[in-house]
Amino acid sequence: MRILVVGAGAVGGYFGARLAAAGRDVTFLVRARRAEQLRRDGMQVVSPHGDLTIQPKLIEASQIDGPYDLILLSVKAYTLDSAMADFAPAVGPDTMILPALNGMRHIARLVERFGEKPVLGGACRVVAELNDKGQIVQMADVQSLVYGERNGASDERMQALDAALQGAGFSAESSDGIVQIMWDKWVNLASLGGITCLLGGSIGQVASVSGGVGAASALCNEALAVAAAYGHAPSRQEAERVISSLTNPKSKLTASMYRDMKSGGRVEAEQILGDMVEKAEAKGVEVPLLRAAAVALRVYDAAHNG
Repeated sequence: MRILVVGAGAVGGYFGARLAAAGRDVTFLVRARRAEQLRRDGMQVVSPHGDLTIQPKLIEASQIDGPYDLILLSVKAYTLDSAMADFAPAVGPDTMILPALNGMRHIARLVERFGEKPVLGGACRVVAELNDKGQIVQMADVQSLVYGERNGASDERMQALDAALQGAGFSAESSDGIVQIMWDKWVNLASLGGITCLLGGSIGQVASVSGGVGAASALCNEALAVAAAYGHAPSRQEAERVISSLTNPKSKLTASMYRDMKSGGRVEAEQILGDMVEKAEAKGVEVPLLRAAAVALRVYDAAHNG
């Protein structure tokens, strides 16, 4: 299976490097600056599961000369339009597009551009960042990729995808409930991002002050209510896990949006928070804390990237 990884940053780079190291046919679609760095230094992964360096197969958009079997899409939401334009020549009649983006908004945009058939559902879990040397640094043990047909079908191409992705040094599995899994992840990310960005600290810092646990719990419950309004309420166990983990006074957890904000970078405000607020409005769900968090991030984004 010919695999094109779109996005050679922390997430796409991590999974792509593991796949390449396991002998899969992997090509990375990159821009010129990142290509120069990777050709010079290799793709370096620093991980609790073992460090590795590969010499990746690279391609730029103008060099794509035909379709790939699988496109593993891992870019920030605010670069999705340019990414779609770049990898469009790689999409053929049998290509699968596996997006590992946050939230849900990207699915509609991918379907609008490429049609229903190629677009799978996907959700990944890995805590990784690029450092100033361009290395991919994995900061926690978790490393999983879940994918599936959005209609819940279990078919031959899912079997082919399992064969391509499993046994490559990370957990990979197809699921007939991928849409629910994506909603569960979105609820968690919106809650975590809302709490840390709106209240200005790690989960533990928020939970350790008077009123912190109540505010964090209320924000989590807003996100849970939105999911329920769309028929995707997390299980009771999952809902309890989210609230427990995001009100733990000993937790050092922060959202990637919060870390991006602290470093002056761009944030995925609309993909994670803005879209959830819009969905809440459409169903008449009151989400004052999520709305405040979305506005706070818009103010930040306008000041830093406007």
